[in-house]
Amino acid sequence: MKKSAASAVGGNAVLLGISLMLVGILMFALNDAMGKWLVASFSVGQVLLMRSFGAFFVLGPMLARRPASALFSVEKPYLQFARVVMATADTGLFYAAVVYLPLADVMTFYMAGPIYVAAISHFLLGERIGWRRWMAVAIGFIGVLVALRPSEAMLSWPSIFGLVGSLSFALSMVLSRVLRTTSDTILVTWQTIGCLVTGAVLSIGAWNAFGVEQLLAMLLLGVVSCSAHLLITRSLKLAPASVLAPLQYTLLLWAIAFGWAFFGEFPDYQTLIGAAIIVLSGLFIFHRAKVKDEEPLVPNNSSHG
Repeated sequence: MKKSAASAVGGNAVLLGISLMLVGILMFALNDAMGKWLVASFSVGQVLLMRSFGAFFVLGPMLARRPASALFSVEKPYLQFARVVMATADTGLFYAAVVYLPLADVMTFYMAGPIYVAAISHFLLGERIGWRRWMAVAIGFIGVLVALRPSEAMLSWPSIFGLVGSLSFALSMVLSRVLRTTSDTILVTWQTIGCLVTGAVLSIGAWNAFGVEQLLAMLLLGVVSCSAHLLITRSLKLAPASVLAPLQYTLLLWAIAFGWAFFGEFPDYQTLIGAAIIVLSGLFIFHRAKVKDEEPLVPNNSSHG
């Protein structure tokens, strides 16, 4: 009787974790759509700056419960700095890309993050991956090339922004794994400070006046992103990463839906084919990690969206 009660409680926790992950991903998708709408009227720097102020409405109460020294006495400060640089590049380049490209196109590049992580972790973290996962990595790269449209736009700036941004995203995920003993609040606070400083610099000479509604929208961008992050972080404490990791691909479905609903965009067949290849490759990598009893990395420190 006790065993079945414990199983029921465990099952409920996993179900709650899955629910929180799905809601968090939906909020990230809303955040991305809001960001695309805002960068149509304001510079990337301005959106980064105001978004960062908004994030502190969520981070402020969490930081208030910690001693001030906790923010500065961090492990491996050079790697912390590198992570801030990568997370800031991820966010800034995402917004720069969605100025010109459909939301689903940019999200397709970012969905390749777990594929990059598998390859990068092999070389930087010494996490050995077998030939099956290497084959999945190679096929995933082919999917990226398909989505890049090598015949016409591979070297266009928006595509480069999306590609380099997604690589920055993957590197920030790997560094998050290295810095796993640093509290989540501290990691997000420093990446938010990085975005704030970068946004302030990029805003020089590129500042557009805004009304109260637009100000609230930019602040809400940070609130939504931080809230989504907290939901996903909580979900990872309730359910195994191996169960939650594949759910991140629902972000691509939301990107397609929101792109169509709000911007009249729909990805062409080449982007859809590339996205399908990337998703299948990523799912196979997650599957092999589970077979090998490794916990796949869920991007709970996603900073762009």
